[in-house]
Amino acid sequence: MRAISIIYRRELSAYLRSPFAWVIAAVLLLLNGVMLWAFAMQGEQLSAIVLERFFYYSSGISMAAGLLLSFRLISEERQTHSLVLLNTSPVRDSEIILGKFLAALTFLLILLLLSFYMPLLIKVNGKISGMQVVVGYLGLLLIGAAALAIGIFGSALAKNQLVAGVVATAMLILMVLLYMFAKKLDSPVRDVLQELDLWWVHFQNGFMRGVLNLKDVIYYLAVIYFFLLLAVKTMEAKRWQ
Repeated sequence: MRAISIIYRRELSAYLRSPFAWVIAAVLLLLNGVMLWAFAMQGEQLSAIVLERFFYYSSGISMAAGLLLSFRLISEERQTHSLVLLNTSPVRDSEIILGKFLAALTFLLILLLLSFYMPLLIKVNGKISGMQVVVGYLGLLLIGAAALAIGIFGSALAKNQLVAGVVATAMLILMVLLYMFAKKLDSPVRDVLQELDLWWVHFQNGFMRGVLNLKDVIYYLAVIYFFLLLAVKTMEAKRWQ
């Protein structure tokens, strides 16, 4: 735990002091605000519909933030050769991955909290419950955390940051489009692939509408665990190359 804490504080400090991280946050928050006013707030609509549209666009913002914050975490260490120092220190690969993931997740949470005023504007002008907002933001955090885990795995695979970003983006897009691919297949393969989809089934039909399903929470936690485990195993394999 001490090693995880040290890596966590180091990475979080790097995020908080990095102009790149705050530029990402500013751009994504700007896009979120523009999409809210340009698409969700057009004309007279039910407040619940406006909130759903806000979470619809915000889910893309959260996934993009997860990728942008994570694809460099391991590959940058390799490029600067600082990963060698970590590998030769008494720190396990799982502690490195977990410390970096928790730091990126904390910064993602800060970014989401900075956008919290947007659904409150909807609540002021309409009728939505606070629980709908809380459930929606839990979904944004979980889907963003899943994107973080995918990005870390991509970063562990490739030494070059650009390659890591491309690989992570491709995996994320594939996970998001599994539902569309599955519709063209027959059961039981279709049913399995639909349940593995990252967005359509577990976010759109649940968190986006303010519905909290335990199976959706378990799904995202399983995705996070799976890709972090792949990242750890990838680092262990590369350690012996």
